[in-house]
Amino acid sequence: MVMPGDNTEMGVELITPIAMDEGLRFAIREGGRTVGAGRVIGIEK
Repeated sequence: MVMPGDNTEMGVELITPIAMDEGLRFAIREGGRTVGAGRVIGIEK
């Protein structure tokens, strides 16, 4: 579990393809509430 203020590195697989570049900032939302935010640091092909 990651708590507010913690930093972590994780890998994700998107359900729907979307154009992303390194450095892009994103938010993770659930039920209309932001539950996480981050920055793309690398892309695996």
